[in-house]
Amino acid sequence: MMRIDKYLAHCGYGSRTEVKKIIKNKLVFCNEILVTKDDLKINPELDEIIVEGERSSYQQYVYIMLNKPAGYISSNYDPIHKVTKELIKEFDHFQTFPVGRLDLDTEGLLLLSNDGKLAHDLLSPRKHVDKMYYVEFSGTYREIYTSLFESGITLEDGYLTMPAKIELLADNKANLTIQEGKYHQVKRMFEALDMKVTYLKRMTFGPLHLDPNLKKGSYRLLSDDEVLLLKNHKEA
Repeated sequence: MMRIDKYLAHCGYGSRTEVKKIIKNKLVFCNEILVTKDDLKINPELDEIIVEGERSSYQQYVYIMLNKPAGYISSNYDPIHKVTKELIKEFDHFQTFPVGRLDLDTEGLLLLSNDGKLAHDLLSPRKHVDKMYYVEFSGTYREIYTSLFESGITLEDGYLTMPAKIELLADNKANLTIQEGKYHQVKRMFEALDMKVTYLKRMTFGPLHLDPNLKKGSYRLLSDDEVLLLKNHKEA
């Protein structure tokens, strides 16, 4: 059960204050009965809610793929930098949050949702969710580094990363797949081997692949099939 003012806000009819005005103006009906109290408890799945003559539709969760550009923090608020929330406006009423984070200068696939349970499962290292990054770097890549990545890299603070998979694309370009997301992890892994990351872009997150049609700063809702892939992946 849910309060009707919360339901209406969640459906995008405005803030709690704004939807209270809609109710006060006698524009909301529940199962053909005029709603007069904003604390009325309803069942979003069963009750028919009519607002201003039109039937409302309830969606509990939303899943968004963003092609994050550099210069944005993966957050809903930051006192200094621009945040990814600024790029996505019409879903504010869902109160989405970034599932994981990309650094300020890192680009690529960022998932945003309000599904806390799914987010927790996808971010847990125990679930072994792959995240593949396209990396450009300076420095010399030595053949032995491949086996070091595969066995785990010891970072400057002594932390041993989980095994990673690297595919060298050119002398200073590679795809790196990891299953955790420590602070600046990819950069620190390369730095531990005397290399420096100069460009970083996340290409995959679990079963999701960055949509090649999404320009930097653009986003779209996940398809039903993509959501199902995510849910099945985290349960595997």
